[in-house]
Formats: sequence, C-alpha cells, structure tokens
Amino acid sequence: MPSLLRAERPVTDVPAAPAGEALAHFEKLLAFETDCWDVHAALDAEHPGFVVLDVRSPEAFAAGHVPGAVSLPHRRINERNLSAFPAEMLFVVYCSGPHCNGADRAAVALARLGRPVKKMIAGVTGWTAEEYPLAT
Repeated sequence: MPSLLRAERPVTDVPAAPAGEALAHFEKLLAFETDCWDVHAALDAEHPGFVVLDVRSPEAFAAGHVPGAVSLPHRRINERNLSAFPAEMLFVVYCSGPHCNGADRAAVALARLGRPVKKMIAGVTGWTAEEYPLAT
C-alpha cells in the first residue's frame, strides 16, 4: 500500500522548502519575471517604466501583439538595434507562450548586452487567456 499512498500524495510527498528559502526563491523569481496582469496594469500608466519587446517573427507581430509593444525578433537583438533606448531602460520580453523559448533567448541576449530585462510569463497565450486585446 505505500506505493499507492505515494501516488495519491504527489504534492506533500516532497516537503516544502523552509519559509526563508521559499522567500528568497520567490523574491528572486519576481526579479526575473512578470505576468500579463502586471504588464497590462502598468501599460495603463502614462509612463510604465519599461519597453515591451515582442520577440516573435514580424509576421506573428503583425497578426496581433501587446498594444504598445516594439517588434524586435530575438535573433535581431544587438546594441545597434537597441541604441534608441537608454542603457538603464527595462525591457519586458515576450513570445508566443509557455511552449516557446524565444523570450528566454531574448532575455539572454539583452542580459549579455548589460540591459535590464524581465520576461512576461505566458506570452501572447497568457495575454489572450486574460482576455486582453491584441493590437494589429
């Protein structure tokens, strides 16, 4: 019966991390990621304090993107293409969704250039799941 019991308790079979470790982990996670709700709320402000980068293909961007986003496919991220933005500007990157690693690739490219960056988790999939409109 122990194997049956373990199959019924997959969440609690592995103990939770101590509170201090959990606090450090989740605080650090928030330094790397944001979500669609927070981005949407911030974009309603006159000066949100970041630039949203859609790092998908130009065709995907044209089909629908986060309002106000700038199209810059992750393979085209370089200092020349970022020269219009101050060095301290925070970039929030997104791609198609959780099944896509384009936002991670973009975040790596931006970080290598010394640029502040966060990933909008869930990308366009999350944006539309929240029923936020896309711009075309």
